[in-house]
Amino acid sequence: MPGSTGKTRTAGTEEATRRKQSSGSYIYGIVPADVELSSDARGLGDPPGRIKLVRHGQIAALISEVTLDRPLGRPDDLIAHQQLLDGAAVEVPVLPLRFGAVVTGPKAVVDELLRPYHDEFLAALNELEGRVEYVVKGRYVEQAVIGEVLAENPEAARLREEIHGLPEEATWDARIRLGEVVGESVAAKREADTDMLVDALAPRSVAVVVREPTHEQDAVHVAFLVENGQEAEFKRIVKKFGKQWTDRVTLRLLGPLAPYDFVMTRRGDE
Repeated sequence: MPGSTGKTRTAGTEEATRRKQSSGSYIYGIVPADVELSSDARGLGDPPGRIKLVRHGQIAALISEVTLDRPLGRPDDLIAHQQLLDGAAVEVPVLPLRFGAVVTGPKAVVDELLRPYHDEFLAALNELEGRVEYVVKGRYVEQAVIGEVLAENPEAARLREEIHGLPEEATWDARIRLGEVVGESVAAKREADTDMLVDALAPRSVAVVVREPTHEQDAVHVAFLVENGQEAEFKRIVKKFGKQWTDRVTLRLLGPLAPYDFVMTRRGDE
């Protein structure tokens, strides 16, 4: 019946529109257009979204469909975002976007991102060919670094002796000053240790970014862009520092990672 057919089409169109408006394309990063996705590639969401490629020219965007009525930002979302990018970076050059980049759909991915910045993204991908990021992060062992400060700084040693065994209220000024001296000394050690690490690893790296400390006991926190052929030697040097700083610094090597510290797409900076 013509009337019924017309209503069915209208209902179907309205339902499709609602689905379109309630979902969007989440963009993880930019890769070369000739990459091939594994069939089990998954992104964020519950259940995890299937990863797709939106291609334009010689570049492509890694995307998955997300529902807009579910806010992003859960720990699992952040982990899924990073895991996908880090896994891709092991195989191909990738330009990561900041977490949370969502557009209305695949057409918008091309119109708003791939087409206007095609040449810029392609040049960046070519520069990253065969390179990955590693992060060396170390935190001082508290007792060890305090011991170093007391042994090396006469004022700190004097203040420590001055407040020993006395109530806090009677030594308030001395305690404040001791905290300042220790903080200044640890900052100086951090700078010296970071310089030592960078000097040793820079010859095995393409670029270096020294990150700001996130904790008062941070010893080193440095990102390195490393070529594939230098990874083994790079890791060997980091391992050597780990042994050299045993019982003084707890050292961790993170990577290989996507080059978060060395490149960010315009969409991610907006």
